[in-house]
Amino acid sequence: MKKLLLFVFIVISASSGIAQQQEWTLQQCIQRALDENIQIRQAELDIEAANIDKSDAIGNFLPSLNANASVSRNTGLNFNPTSNLATTTQFLSASGGINTGYTLFDGLQNFNRAQRAKLSALSAQYGLEKLQDDIALVVANSYLQVILNKENLKVLKSQNEVTTQQLQQTQELVDGGVSPRGDLLEVQAQNATEIQNIVAAENAVQISLISLAQTLLIRDYKTFDIAEGDYAIYGEEMLLMSPQNIIESAKEERNEVKIAETNLEIAEEDVQIAKGAFWPTISAFFGYNTRYTNATSFRQDLDQNNPTSINEIGFVQATGQTVVAETPNFVTELVGADPFIDQLSQNDGVGYGLQINIPILNGFQVRNSVKRSKINAERAKINLEQTKLDLESNVYQAYLDAQGALKSYEAAQKAAESQELAYSYGKDRYEVGLINAFDFSQSKQRYDNAQIDLNRAKYDYIFKLKVLELYFGVPADQLKF
Repeated sequence: MKKLLLFVFIVISASSGIAQQQEWTLQQCIQRALDENIQIRQAELDIEAANIDKSDAIGNFLPSLNANASVSRNTGLNFNPTSNLATTTQFLSASGGINTGYTLFDGLQNFNRAQRAKLSALSAQYGLEKLQDDIALVVANSYLQVILNKENLKVLKSQNEVTTQQLQQTQELVDGGVSPRGDLLEVQAQNATEIQNIVAAENAVQISLISLAQTLLIRDYKTFDIAEGDYAIYGEEMLLMSPQNIIESAKEERNEVKIAETNLEIAEEDVQIAKGAFWPTISAFFGYNTRYTNATSFRQDLDQNNPTSINEIGFVQATGQTVVAETPNFVTELVGADPFIDQLSQNDGVGYGLQINIPILNGFQVRNSVKRSKINAERAKINLEQTKLDLESNVYQAYLDAQGALKSYEAAQKAAESQELAYSYGKDRYEVGLINAFDFSQSKQRYDNAQIDLNRAKYDYIFKLKVLELYFGVPADQLKF
């Protein structure tokens, strides 16, 4: 019985351990998003499809090789495939062959298609990397939001502990007749408000956790949590650079520019492919085929016993004399089919040669195709210019946002320090009865709000720095928090 109870205890303990919350670090969350995000999985499929297109383009340089074979059973009047004579009988026939072809020249279209396929694969890779950066930034923002909500909750709980002590002290003072009952009511109202704020902060923590879990495609919300830690501020050296330096680095490192540049190269390859249709196409071909049938045939041979005969073939009208001639005598024999191996060599054939296709008039299709390709290339060029302009604007905005976030953070630090001093001073005055409970609760509330504003400014500043680092070219998996 003791062993059974011990076993049950171990099982329950193990189950409790499994059910404990798993604490995720920021890097684990980012890696999870990169591994499980649906958009990233779709982008990875786009890369696979682009690689298949690349393989198709390379395959165009190889000769084509095809084999064919057929077997049929014929009944009734049919043409013998070996003698090409009409025969009324039943026979089995088979045929087979092999054909190969190779394009010798096509206006370099195959070469340009191969180049285009390589660029398409590269563009798909850049698209995946850009999506990974975007997802990492979204996860980091959601993660920092959870941290902010947790820090705010800690502030509210910590200050409520002070209020609870204050409530107890005020109760004693009121009971002793030292303080008026109004002070007790004021502290009780303050405590009720703080409890409401704590409940709202707890809900904010849970909502932000669920939002982060949904981003990571985690279904078990109850056991999901993030790792606790004091997140320092890294990357402040970015603000020591000029925006132009960051812009130049962004133009070289950011994937949206690489995508636009690659798309321009793809459009230029499309122009070359379209121009290639003006050129003639030269191809070579070779084919081999053979046939077999088990059909019997009739053969006429000279009669060895009576090789010739004298037959009347006419008469001379003037004299009435009969004209005779000696003609050979033939006998018809039924002949069976030749052996299979023999027929393969007897009935085979070979065909080979060169073929040239010269475009002369095609309803302006080639010319218009070239014009459309040039228009698309011009659009890609404009899109590249617009992408660079947008990137420059975004970098400037991110730089100004980071500067503004730094100023807000510094101001929040000063405000928090001032409110802390004011709160400490008000607390001392309240304890000696120089101010009432209402004034003290107002001072305490201003201090709480200052702490919450400081948390918000800190994590907003951290996030703005991460955005700036990404623009500068720091990989998402190397961002420090």
